[in-house]
Amino acid sequence: MLARDDLREATLLRFRDIRTEMTDYSTGKVFYGWYIVAAGVALLVITQGLMSHAFGAYVVLLRGEFGWSATLVSSAVVFTRLEDGILGPVQGWLIDRYGPRAVMRVGLVMYGVGFILFSQLHSPLVYFLTFALLSTGANLGGFIALQVAVVNWFDARRATAIALLSVGLSLAGLSSSIVILALDQFGWRTVAFASGLLVFAVGIPLAQLIRHRPEEFGSIPDGVRSPAATAHALSHPVAKPFDFTPREAMRTAAFWFLSLGHATGVLVVGAMTVHLVPHLKNLGYSLGESSFVVALIPLSMLGGRVIAVAVGDWGDKRIVAATSMVGHVVAPLLLAFAQHYVMVVAFALILGVSWATRGPVVQAMRADYFGRASFGTIMGFSSMVIMIGSIAGPLIPAWLVDITGSYRMGFTTIAAIAALGCLFFMLSVRPTPPARDAS
Repeated sequence: MLARDDLREATLLRFRDIRTEMTDYSTGKVFYGWYIVAAGVALLVITQGLMSHAFGAYVVLLRGEFGWSATLVSSAVVFTRLEDGILGPVQGWLIDRYGPRAVMRVGLVMYGVGFILFSQLHSPLVYFLTFALLSTGANLGGFIALQVAVVNWFDARRATAIALLSVGLSLAGLSSSIVILALDQFGWRTVAFASGLLVFAVGIPLAQLIRHRPEEFGSIPDGVRSPAATAHALSHPVAKPFDFTPREAMRTAAFWFLSLGHATGVLVVGAMTVHLVPHLKNLGYSLGESSFVVALIPLSMLGGRVIAVAVGDWGDKRIVAATSMVGHVVAPLLLAFAQHYVMVVAFALILGVSWATRGPVVQAMRADYFGRASFGTIMGFSSMVIMIGSIAGPLIPAWLVDITGSYRMGFTTIAAIAALGCLFFMLSVRPTPPARDAS
């Protein structure tokens, strides 16, 4: 009982400390980095909730209207993930060079136009072209650019800030349930067109709030912290991150193990995002009933964000990331062999918690290991490895369901591959800074 009370008190103190440290003590106002986090949450709802999380419902409706195979519809995701992976280093360099706001504005315009064109499609060729435009726009205007901004504005609170930013992914999942219900009520063409208008009306203005580096505005990462936090930092010194160049980062084992671990996590998420609703339809659930299961994932992700906030800046990130991958193994297996509704619910809860815990911690590890000077470019090169998981995730279940008529083998295969992620993250040891000539 005493241990439980101590844990409760420590947790309350931890979150009270987070609230206090939102203030920049040089101005007495909320540190501007937190405004970037808040705007980023809303932008993630737009760039992820309108299509990515709701794509499974689009798959059902497109197949029903045009009679396309699961492989054909899912192949659009594969090609766009390939495109995103190849363009990743260029995107990262553009963000580091011109700042996230400029890149996001271009991406959001592409995203809005893509939705409007998508609403008019009548052939596979137009489907592939418009989906590529949508995917590229969401990528340029979404998570990577926002992460670069957050990484640059935070240091000691980095994992916490990324975890709070990632709440946008949870809310995107919740909003996707609304999108699914709207698709069922109004049709996919109307919803796609309205989504494009929403991007222009809300997304582009929000992007104006994003800033690149605090030093450009007379501030520092985390702002000026409270005397208590400063005293704690002085009494508990930690090694400051060394700013690796992209070439130096890619010469380390940590770069590759982190990227491979990230890829296995994305593999599971990609498979579940695209194929969850079609699989639930095969199990006899309607779109309306499926939307409830879809909503459970982002709801449980909120619990994962709490874990990431609580331990992200304090615990061993490798262990947290490896443990989260256990959930990525268990969740697809539960769905593959689901015989009762309780197994479907357990799948949604486990996937959401493990996904929400893994994402912020892995990104914080990457910034901790390689520094923030070239974070966008390093993340861009990582995306070429992560691309393997984002391609394989949607494609493997689609290919196997076309062969076997069931998702069981596909989801089991996904779980087996994801098991490697635990090993990859445990092998992701902080790299030793490279020796450089003093000249």
